[in-house]
Amino acid sequence: MKHARVMLDGQLHTATEQDGRLLLGDGRLVEQDAVAWLPPLVPTQRPRTILALGLNYADHAKELAFKAPDEPLAFVKGESTLTGHRRFTERPADVTNMHYECELAVVIGRTAKNVRQGDAYDFVAGYTVANDYAIRDYLENWYRPNLRVKNRDTCTPIGPWLVDAADVHALPGGAMARDLKTTVNGQLTQSGNTRDMIFGVPWLIEYFTSFMTLAPGDLILTGTPDGVVDCQPGDVVVTEIEGVGALMNTIALRA
Repeated sequence: MKHARVMLDGQLHTATEQDGRLLLGDGRLVEQDAVAWLPPLVPTQRPRTILALGLNYADHAKELAFKAPDEPLAFVKGESTLTGHRRFTERPADVTNMHYECELAVVIGRTAKNVRQGDAYDFVAGYTVANDYAIRDYLENWYRPNLRVKNRDTCTPIGPWLVDAADVHALPGGAMARDLKTTVNGQLTQSGNTRDMIFGVPWLIEYFTSFMTLAPGDLILTGTPDGVVDCQPGDVVVTEIEGVGALMNTIALRA
């Protein structure tokens, strides 16, 4: 099932997808463009921790002239970075290179500590699409992204749906065989598949929970393949993952 959080007439609603429309928790059926989309987080399980991966696809590491890492290059993000489907992400006026990153986002479903890979999927509530924008101008070190690169307000659209883990796992190849693609103003600019991750979802869950506890609602953003390009104000960016959703976002100029 596909779940969403939206605003309609000033009120917060949970919703599910029904025949291309939104079935609100109060029983109303509305068009998708009638609402303001929010990150598809469960209100009682807001992320305590948001973990993100750098260079988790070998082709992307090569694209940036880096050696593929031997262990995850992970960093922590704040919830204020998140924004919803069909919303705006601000591009500072003084930057020269701000690019999208289409990523499969894992939503943790129950408290996870010392989880083994073979059991990892039992701790996943679902999946969503993330677009974790990066501003290269502010980058100090690719191996340690600084706050201004990855923790800017509105820099991480997420959504539109939280898709139940069981639905994704039932697809051919499950979470680790999903096509990813990005279009900018309708032109295909990025294409990849989650099977090409260096560190897959079960491996990451085992790795992180070996030294920290993950709680329900926590997020793991799993990195992006190659094909990132600079985005300008007014550009409409769609990051799409097969079986999970298509997340649309527009770049806005920030003075």
